[in-house]
Amino acid sequence: MNYLAHAFLSNNNKDLLIGNFIADHIRGNDFSKYSPEVVKGIQLHRQIDSFTDAHPEFKKSKRFFYKGFEKYSGILIDIYFDYFLAKNFQKHSSIPLDEFSKNVYKVYLESEHLLPESSSRFLEYVIKNNVYLSYASLKGIETVLFHLSHRIKHNVRLDESVKILQEKEKDLQSSFDVFFIDVCSNFNFIS
Repeated sequence: MNYLAHAFLSNNNKDLLIGNFIADHIRGNDFSKYSPEVVKGIQLHRQIDSFTDAHPEFKKSKRFFYKGFEKYSGILIDIYFDYFLAKNFQKHSSIPLDEFSKNVYKVYLESEHLLPESSSRFLEYVIKNNVYLSYASLKGIETVLFHLSHRIKHNVRLDESVKILQEKEKDLQSSFDVFFIDVCSNFNFIS
């Protein structure tokens, strides 16, 4: 699960949103800088990640990307699952993705003083590129993966995996649908 899904699973709770957003930028378990409510968001993010990594549909989906992208298959499925969520957002939410994204960005900006420096830099990128909304299109996903390829600096073009996504889209969509029902029910998501 990538940033959009983590935001979605925060149940419109501002503290959970912040904790979920910064969790990947915090190493270890020293949460002394954060309120207990934000810490719950960090812990929620980690629990969702553990659940996701162990889920059979997630594992099955990763296999499609083993040829050429095995080392990055988990990252790719995280992002592609956000693509499926964004593409069919109206199926999961009573508000449109554009409005949801704007609301979430507003919460992030209002709490920017709480963000680690790396989260703050990433937030600039997210807002400038309206990343959550861009997840709904193949072009947006391709752009996100292109930028990620340059950030990881391992001479791999993750954006080239979009070809596999297009070939296996029905299978991946089916896996996402099963997985997303499970993750929502497991984390008591209220739609």
